[in-house]
Amino acid sequence: MAQVSNTTAHTGVRRRSQRVLMQVPVRIRGKNAQGAEFDEHTETLAINAHGALILLNARLTSGAVVLMKHNKTEEEQECHVAFLGPVRGGKAEIGLEFTAPRPTFWRVAFPPEDWTPKSPEARNVLGNRSK
Repeated sequence: MAQVSNTTAHTGVRRRSQRVLMQVPVRIRGKNAQGAEFDEHTETLAINAHGALILLNARLTSGAVVLMKHNKTEEEQECHVAFLGPVRGGKAEIGLEFTAPRPTFWRVAFPPEDWTPKSPEARNVLGNRSK
């Protein structure tokens, strides 16, 4: 089940859309930091209306352009590296941002920017589940 996270790695930075913690199988291809072609299958850690957070064996540079393919829909989207995070278990945490808007790429309806689990809508949904 997907979860919504309201925290960011950088305090004070406003997100343009809510991040949803969701594993979606994707294929990433492009050129690594050394200029060599790579093609890697992975899963998203989190998605939002503007891109995704993934783990990759390939090392990329900030701003690098890659292609991300949604394995279920076969859709492909050009992205650029917007965030380089820590390396965990030999894989680098990488934030990818779509180079052109694709609000339907993930086939997910994202909560509004100001949504929190404490929003009245969340209480109504949660309250209706217990009935």
